[in-house]
Amino acid sequence: MTALWQGSFLDANPLYSSDVYAETLGFASRVVSHSLVLNLGLSFSVHDVSQQAIAHLAYIDVKFPEPLYIGDTFRAFSEVLEVKASKSKADRGTVHVRTIGVNQHDAPVLIFERKALIRAGSVEGRPDMPVRTVSQRLRQCYQEAPSVPSDLRSWADKCLPVGQPYLWEDFQEGDVFCHDSGRTVGESEHMMLTTLVRNTHPLHFDHEYCQEHSFKKERIVYGGLVLGWTLAMASWDTGGNALWELGLDNGAHPAPVLAGDTLYAASKVIGTREVNRYCGEVSFRVVGVKNVHPQVLVEGGSELFVAEREKDGTGKTPEKVVEITRNVLVRRRSS
Repeated sequence: MTALWQGSFLDANPLYSSDVYAETLGFASRVVSHSLVLNLGLSFSVHDVSQQAIAHLAYIDVKFPEPLYIGDTFRAFSEVLEVKASKSKADRGTVHVRTIGVNQHDAPVLIFERKALIRAGSVEGRPDMPVRTVSQRLRQCYQEAPSVPSDLRSWADKCLPVGQPYLWEDFQEGDVFCHDSGRTVGESEHMMLTTLVRNTHPLHFDHEYCQEHSFKKERIVYGGLVLGWTLAMASWDTGGNALWELGLDNGAHPAPVLAGDTLYAASKVIGTREVNRYCGEVSFRVVGVKNVHPQVLVEGGSELFVAEREKDGTGKTPEKVVEITRNVLVRRRSS
């Protein structure tokens, strides 16, 4: 699974592909890609939470407290935080959930919240209480989970040079990167990767279902893949010297992606913070667009890095398919 994921997304971070590099940072071996971990968590929650979802609305406060390794067993639990009926359409509503992913030792490797637009209705024979619940002890553990594995910051001076550009000192607030490489989405490819991470929503692979339930009347590319490709394309300019994915937040999919669309990515530095002599934090606003290079949009005056929900009707960017804030721990230049 991990080899196929790496081959499909081509993330520049050697933490996901090199045992030797990962071990110099204090890890037991290379770690499972954070985008794969997130996609597993999203997909595992589909069957119970969003099998009838119309759309994924938001990524909120995504964290990776501990590494997931090859051979680990991943499990996920979801808790409904809020249910809100639509005021304009009685056949749907918004569900806000928190999902926690753990390894076989119950160590949290993923924590995130999301919102989904879901059809209204009821399930016959629904139990009064969920079959599984998270114990208070585990819930407390997750609430106190760090955003970065313990001791990683102190190991940052020992990692191997990797030949990738852009260390922490090279990023300045306001910098904009329109990443060169694009990625055309294949039809069989996106369906295969969707089932690889066990996403069971028929919107992504059932043509007959989509004829009735998809507003595009065809299969929609699973949003977790769109996010993964966007972050991976951005990594070649911004993530080659990343030590850890500190978090993702304020994310959304303003428009869908279909097979045959070509994705591009752009990033804007929205903040930096020194951590110690070996590493610092960088915050990016990352966007993915389809079928047009972001450089064209920027030069044309598009407010590419402003959230679509904050724009009026005339200022929207219809080509934008994903937007999210990304916080990364990055190596500093050796003194």
